[in-house]
Amino acid sequence: MKPMTSAFACVLGLVLLAGCTQEQQNKISRDIQNWTGTNGVLEIYAGDKLARRFLSIDKMSTALGTDDGKPRAYRYGYGVLDENQNMVADPGEKKVYFEISDYTNAVFFESPR
Repeated sequence: MKPMTSAFACVLGLVLLAGCTQEQQNKISRDIQNWTGTNGVLEIYAGDKLARRFLSIDKMSTALGTDDGKPRAYRYGYGVLDENQNMVADPGEKKVYFEISDYTNAVFFESPR
């Protein structure tokens, strides 16, 4: 691609993005992040105590109703269950499916490692 064509494509993309509302920009950002993936960690708490930790989560999705398509009150995903809670996916710790409700005391963050 010629440098002039690349520059024009970048400027056009920025102009189109600037014309979007904040909500649309956030959705585009989430779609890009879902496409590229992340190295997420989900910690679930029982009171002030860590009860479960899941590692290597690419994304968490909101469940949608089959008939009405409306969002349900829980999230789901796949991650490695950190059984000994050492922030490392050790041999023998397997990737599992999980669901958490909107009312679960949980923290989701990008892994610092």
